[in-house]
Amino acid sequence: MLPRTIDWDGERIVLVDQTALPDVRLTSVTGVDGLVDAIGRLVVRGAPALGVAGALGVVLAVRTVGPAGLDAACARIAAARPTAANLAVGVARARAALPAGPDAVLAAALAVRDEDIAACHAIGARGAALLGELCGPGPLRLHTHCNAGALACVEWGTALGVVRSLHGLGRVAHVVADETRPLLQGARITAVELAAIGVPYRVVVDGAGASVIARGLVDAVVVGADRVAANGDVANKIGTYPLALAAARAGIPFLVAAPESTVDPATPDGAHIVIEERAADEVVHGHPAWNPAFDVTPHDLVTAVVTEARVWRPG
Repeated sequence: MLPRTIDWDGERIVLVDQTALPDVRLTSVTGVDGLVDAIGRLVVRGAPALGVAGALGVVLAVRTVGPAGLDAACARIAAARPTAANLAVGVARARAALPAGPDAVLAAALAVRDEDIAACHAIGARGAALLGELCGPGPLRLHTHCNAGALACVEWGTALGVVRSLHGLGRVAHVVADETRPLLQGARITAVELAAIGVPYRVVVDGAGASVIARGLVDAVVVGADRVAANGDVANKIGTYPLALAAARAGIPFLVAAPESTVDPATPDGAHIVIEERAADEVVHGHPAWNPAFDVTPHDLVTAVVTEARVWRPG
């Protein structure tokens, strides 16, 4: 069993350092500067976990910054990863409790944490049931991209929550996990989680993902999301869009598993989603590069968005 990805120990935020994986190391954050740095360096990552980080970040701000700097501190936290909707939502949830005092802010932040745990279990069960309807009985061959498991949330996971629910029913033949360039979240993180829960898996390079689907080796694709626009366009880790194209061509389901907090009604479509551009030296050294962290999958390629509350078929 892995420890909680993010938690509160009474004085500080405690994180699983995702840059150290597959070695599991805990680190703590006591101030806003440290949290913003941890978010930027991907010490903490994954949309649901970032929502909890945003909420707990407001707790740190209240304790360390003081009233004069609180607005600026909250704005810095919310903007640390611009594509992920949950981060700003978490900040807003905790900040809304400010008039009731510091204890109320902490209670609101811990509620965000606890709601994520419950939401992920509900997403897993709903997604497993839907894939049973779409794919029929028998063990399923699944494909995922990046990491949307327990280490992207507090516990359990979204896309891997669906895998875990199916695995509990004895319905997973294997999982194909893309390595996920440039930081290898699939090879370093998803693979670790799948091994820990005893799910058979194979890691493939990103460039092989669509080909694996075309060869008939996959029954369904299940991914997470960092933001879902009002029309159902989905922002997820770069390399997701080709999988959706391949799934459409192969006629297999392409499911997005995410909490309701990832659905952003204020963003009309994918063209309005800010795509984070990361440093070139994550890809190459001494050469110019484009390094977008996310891509957008159009809603007509999405079979369903599965949340804790509903199954939404935007296409």
